[in-house]
Amino acid sequence: MNSLQNNKPDIILAVYQNKNSVFRLRDIAMLTGERNFESINKKLNSLVQKGKLQNPRKGIYVKKDYNKEELACNIFTPAYISLEYVLQKAGVIFQYNPAITTVSYLSRTLVIDDNSYVFRKIKSPVLVDTRGIQRLDNHINIATPERAFLDVMYLNPVYYFDNLNPLDVDSIFSLLPLYNSKALIARVKSTLSYA
Repeated sequence: MNSLQNNKPDIILAVYQNKNSVFRLRDIAMLTGERNFESINKKLNSLVQKGKLQNPRKGIYVKKDYNKEELACNIFTPAYISLEYVLQKAGVIFQYNPAITTVSYLSRTLVIDDNSYVFRKIKSPVLVDTRGIQRLDNHINIATPERAFLDVMYLNPVYYFDNLNPLDVDSIFSLLPLYNSKALIARVKSTLSYA
């Protein structure tokens, strides 16, 4: 027990000195140099019980004021923020929805700390292609508005957009081949012809 207590400050120090706010067990192991995952897991559980870290989902640890976008990108990996969340911020759709919409390898809706995280499954070649994805600080992967537009069009054959003016049409057409879908090409051309 004594050695457990002696190592706790090292984990907390490593976590709070790091710019990230969301950590998986392997991230904390790398930060602290700890190789024994069972040992580090026990230490982390103790820190959670004492309120020094939070454990919003199995295998994920967060600082008290964690970044919700960062959490969205770490729940299921690979993943990137896209769809309605990005299009709202870009002014392409006006209907407010507080959910963080994310593209991943599976479809799920989770509520964590009263925040909704919606994951939509997309085929692997699209998911792992980084064109049109910005990598921000703290391991946040977020689609450009053009990539988010194409993701929505790919996943929702019928969708209404309020304002297509913020989108760069050339970027849309340069990203379009990564979906490898003739039906998507036809829907995009039809939708953009009304803009």
